[in-house]
Amino acid sequence: MAEGTDERRNGSRDKSPDEAALSARLESLDQRLSRVRGHRNTGTDQPGDSSEDQAARARGMALGFRLSSELIAGVVVGAALGWGFDRLLSTSPFGLIVFFLLGFVAGVVNVVRSAGVASRNRQ
Repeated sequence: MAEGTDERRNGSRDKSPDEAALSARLESLDQRLSRVRGHRNTGTDQPGDSSEDQAARARGMALGFRLSSELIAGVVVGAALGWGFDRLLSTSPFGLIVFFLLGFVAGVVNVVRSAGVASRNRQ
């Protein structure tokens, strides 16, 4: 039964005007989708992008590394100071905890300041 319906649909009869219009609309949609997909592929991280895109990507990476290193440096310096105070004053976990948190806060403040968010709000 399925074989007979395939034969009728594939060419043993002419297409009706509705089927022809639907086929034309589908073909038009396929062409538009191909153009959009081709346009989107040029805007992604494909090799061979323009030098402007590569420079913008490099600036973004540099900013990301700088902000992350400032946050990590604040936490590490705070933890090291806390550990040092604990060793000098024999206040085992408390100095490390307090200065670790202070280092985290200082790191976040540095990241916000470097990102320029604080200066925009003041103006």
